[in-house]
Amino acid sequence: MQCQICSKNDATIHLTEIADGVRTEIHVCEHCAVEQDIAVRSHIPINELLSNLLASQPTEDELAGPSETELVCPNCGYTLAQFQKEGTLGCPGDYEVFEKMLGPLIEKAHDGNTTHRGKVPSSTPVDTKEQMELLNLRQQLDVAVRNEDYELAAKLRDQINETEK
Repeated sequence: MQCQICSKNDATIHLTEIADGVRTEIHVCEHCAVEQDIAVRSHIPINELLSNLLASQPTEDELAGPSETELVCPNCGYTLAQFQKEGTLGCPGDYEVFEKMLGPLIEKAHDGNTTHRGKVPSSTPVDTKEQMELLNLRQQLDVAVRNEDYELAAKLRDQINETEK
């Protein structure tokens, strides 16, 4: 793809902006990006990324209950301040302890998704892919039953039965 400004060099920078529901894309080369004063950062340290995402979180006054900064994981002793500083968690239990703070952060980082979906490599055997699909359908069925969405549950049940044949 050619640079949209100079039409000479290959575009290596692709910017997408969504404003008022309208998506605009621009594709430029590095030289034109510098000339147009378009800030380009190829590597953002994980700590900086997490700090920026956490900065947009609600203040302590806006949150009900005890202050998140006072919470400590009973399993590993990890605190929210350590997470903000290091960008890592201490153990799986931290997700539950810091759920109020991590939930919106995870949702924001994954475009609204808070459930891990995973990926299946293309080289995976077909029967393994079918097993993964069945597992996913069964999990959806459990959620549908818990939410008393019986119409969806019936469709998922039928889909599971068809896949198992």
